[in-house]
Amino acid sequence: MFEVYDVALIPLIVGLVELLKGIGLSKRWSPFVSIMFGLVAGTLYVYPKDLKGGIIVGLMLGMSASGLYSGTKNTIEKCDET
Repeated sequence: MFEVYDVALIPLIVGLVELLKGIGLSKRWSPFVSIMFGLVAGTLYVYPKDLKGGIIVGLMLGMSASGLYSGTKNTIEKCDET
């Protein structure tokens, strides 16, 4: 079952993707990598015995991590413009 503390995986995924970007990952691949990390976390950690549930939760985690990064980045860039 998806627990509230599993939401902590989202900033972990963001951090891992940022680490990879720091060592050379192209920015255009970061959403794909976020989804891959989310799928791994969803299927191996959150729902290890339920593949369908793990895939759904993994997609949610990966897309949330990707959106969290881009939303924060856009907010910061707009604040810098003013």
